[in-house]
Amino acid sequence: MKTIMNIIYPTLAVFTLACFALAQQAPDSVSIRVITTFDYPGTGNSTNPQKINDTNDIVGGYVDSSGVTRGFVRFANGNFSAPIIDPNDTCIFHYTLASGINNSRLICGDYHGGGVPCFADSHGFFLMGHNFSNFDVPGSRTTALGGVNNVGDFAGSYYPGGTVNYGFVSIGGTITSISVPGALDTAAYQLNSLNQLEGDYIDTSEVLHGYWRDSNGALHFPIDPPGSTGTSLFGNNDSNWMVGSYVSAGTTHGLFFVPPNRFFTFDYPGSTFTSLNGINAQGFICGLYTDASGIAHGILARVRGVPSASEAGPEMKANDSPSLVRPVNPSPSGLRAERPAW
Repeated sequence: MKTIMNIIYPTLAVFTLACFALAQQAPDSVSIRVITTFDYPGTGNSTNPQKINDTNDIVGGYVDSSGVTRGFVRFANGNFSAPIIDPNDTCIFHYTLASGINNSRLICGDYHGGGVPCFADSHGFFLMGHNFSNFDVPGSRTTALGGVNNVGDFAGSYYPGGTVNYGFVSIGGTITSISVPGALDTAAYQLNSLNQLEGDYIDTSEVLHGYWRDSNGALHFPIDPPGSTGTSLFGNNDSNWMVGSYVSAGTTHGLFFVPPNRFFTFDYPGSTFTSLNGINAQGFICGLYTDASGIAHGILARVRGVPSASEAGPEMKANDSPSLVRPVNPSPSGLRAERPAW
């Protein structure tokens, strides 16, 4: 049976779940409603959804009990694809991750080849139907694709050698490198149809921060909720609403961000690790939480009551609300924020 819960973050009052069901939602409140949780079929699989398109198809990866990573599609009707395996995935660790999908079901991701060490031999791929094509940033040693928009432009990350990793965007076939000034490492995960993209970077103190890049190339950074010790932005939609995660006091929280400074925290009940990874035009969100044993489970949710991007306001902290979801036991140890594995 599918389970539904509401986590509500009002600006003026805290509503119980019963009151929310009976009363009209306040116009200045934001709610994130979990529609269902899901797992890729199989015993012991850890499920890591990455992106969601406007028809609610979700792509991601799962790790099986032997540590093998495979991509998947969860279709809008709840059915799953067969495992996605790039034909050039010859690494002894067997790694293929599907990280992006557009409305035409063009999928992007990356895989590990047979280089030495093979976990550092990363290459991008596209998949349309049953046809794979590989992509590497020219001159790069490693390439990972993070997301593809509805006109086929895409973003990702690459390592050319040396000490710095770069994000990149490919628009109309032109590749542009992205590096936040002074960063040791910059990654890009998704761009929308307006060519706005987001990602994260590591500063000289080795602290992780979010950033976003406007369609004119302007970089906005750092993006950090108050109290964060590590922030990542993983997905955006055509309204430039963004999702991600951040770490505070040893717990990784899901993050919903509306520029310039609206932050909303989302935590799956009982879990110390929640990450929101993709968001579509209708506000449907895919993400994950981990249970007490460290197994990750997929989340499909939806955001409601989003404020205008022009409205200024402080961070809005999470408020505890009754839930129809039975909480899992909290993890005995805190988990740090992690980028979607690639």
